[in-house]
Amino acid sequence: MKTLNILVVTPSFDKGLPHADAEILKRIQSVNRRIKVTDASQLLLAEMQGDNSKKAELNALLTEAEVLFGFIPPQNIIARAPHLKWFQATSAGMDRHRGTEIWNSNVILTGVSGIHATPIGEFVMGLMLMFAKKTPLSFKMMQTRDWIRYNPGTLRGKTVGIIGLGHIGAEVARLSKAFGMKVIATQRSTKAGDKAKNVDLVLPAGQMKELLAQSDYVVLTLPLTPETTHIVGEAELKAMKPTAYIMNIGRGPIIDQEALIRALEEKRIAGAGLDVMVPEPLPKESRLWDLDNVILSPHVSGGMEDYMLRAADLFCENLKRYIAGKLLLNVVDRKKGY
Repeated sequence: MKTLNILVVTPSFDKGLPHADAEILKRIQSVNRRIKVTDASQLLLAEMQGDNSKKAELNALLTEAEVLFGFIPPQNIIARAPHLKWFQATSAGMDRHRGTEIWNSNVILTGVSGIHATPIGEFVMGLMLMFAKKTPLSFKMMQTRDWIRYNPGTLRGKTVGIIGLGHIGAEVARLSKAFGMKVIATQRSTKAGDKAKNVDLVLPAGQMKELLAQSDYVVLTLPLTPETTHIVGEAELKAMKPTAYIMNIGRGPIIDQEALIRALEEKRIAGAGLDVMVPEPLPKESRLWDLDNVILSPHVSGGMEDYMLRAADLFCENLKRYIAGKLLLNVVDRKKGY
């Protein structure tokens, strides 16, 4: 039986542990006895940091690799890995790979779409609750030691508009329903009259302004593609209620950030919760830092304590399919961009 050479190039999230978690390697190895799994995370990390002392060792491993599991592949991957057939990325969004050497090759690309639904769904609900309960005001009063009572709001009876009804959007819809909210959503493939679980009204993508006009909370859960870049701009922000909040957990360029800042400064919308922005890290001189109607977080909404294990479990399921010659999960459609 031919050996299946798998190269892992994903270090642990622990900054002090620049190699793959032993449990991840164990799970991959246990899928099939023909698998040979090798952790090259430390070798790739050294190369990315400009240390080429172990480049020959990494090249030797890449020469034999058929499958790569990691966040970002090494540079010149096609020339260095002539037998590579499949790259399993540890992220859901594939925009960082668009236009790269591996994107333009025949190598199969898959992501881990689906594992982020729970952490991001909870994160979105946390943002909505903070805005409804005016939590930023409480934090501000703590800093100034003021005691000024105010009247919090509720989510019950409010409308949430979800732009992009994939795994994450569906989970936001489910959680929002648990809070007694009305849910409307847009979906790229939706036709008039379509229905979706936990959604009161499904609209085609072309009717996004109708969603914006009705929503008290707008949630962007879209992948970044040429079609979704600046999908929310000046005109879309003007379509929102002045009492509405917008939350972006997709990618920063989905919103025209300068148009958003103007809308926030002029109080044309109530506020924004941004886990993604342009650029990242957000420059210290950005006006977003100074706005009291904005909640910022450093691109962490998809994080969870067992992220890499969940990504590895999805990879292992795909490995079983790969060995059996079945269709893989989350294969990237290069034409769509995700």
